[in-house]
Amino acid sequence: MPLPRLIPCLDVAGDRVVKGVRFRNLRDVGDPVELGAAYSAAGADELVFLDVAATIEGRSTLVGLVRRVAERVAIPFTVGGGVRSANDAEALLAAGADKVAVNSAALERPELVDELRARIGAQAVVVAIDVTAGEVRSRAGSAETGRTAVEWAREVESRGAGEILLTSIDADGTRAGYDLDVTAAVAAAVDLPVIASGGAGSAQHVAAALEIAQAALLASILHDEPARLRVLRGELRDLGVPVRCS
Repeated sequence: MPLPRLIPCLDVAGDRVVKGVRFRNLRDVGDPVELGAAYSAAGADELVFLDVAATIEGRSTLVGLVRRVAERVAIPFTVGGGVRSANDAEALLAAGADKVAVNSAALERPELVDELRARIGAQAVVVAIDVTAGEVRSRAGSAETGRTAVEWAREVESRGAGEILLTSIDADGTRAGYDLDVTAAVAAAVDLPVIASGGAGSAQHVAAALEIAQAALLASILHDEPARLRVLRGELRDLGVPVRCS
């Protein structure tokens, strides 16, 4: 069985990495290329770059950023935000990304997941699900969808997604721990790998998430000190979590 993965997440807006609490009050935390390179050097298993403003602003994908990141990191990375078609996804992969994440566009047109699977393969398709109180939100958490997290996770699995990135809006940026209830519900409903996201504040929080999910997304816990990732990995091994040695 694959080892659990530790995946730093870099939310991008205006070519800068930003972080807030529950998707609000965003603050600048650095340059995405430099932070990505620092995490790669610190032993991250993968990276995720999400353009958190692309959908709201109607902008295209981060192709230019992807090219710069690909020149600096030696680990797989996923890119999301503004992906509305298989052509968008192919452009990101051609620029150097390993996987593409879709969220709002897939909720508006679920057939997009089928199209991505057919064009780039299920292994490269990540469906990001933002959830509050068990309900899925779109457009950076601002719009209700009428779907539950479990219902939508099952549908995207049936359409050919390769992985689910599940973010609790309620826990995001709080450092109070992941939403284990919604994570467990989604993980039990699908056979896909689930990445738990939102709320990491300690090694204990990450260990609890990795009892349920196959990977843990990390942001606030690391952004002020990327080298903390090496320490975190050691703390998790001390807690009995079989993470990869850095």
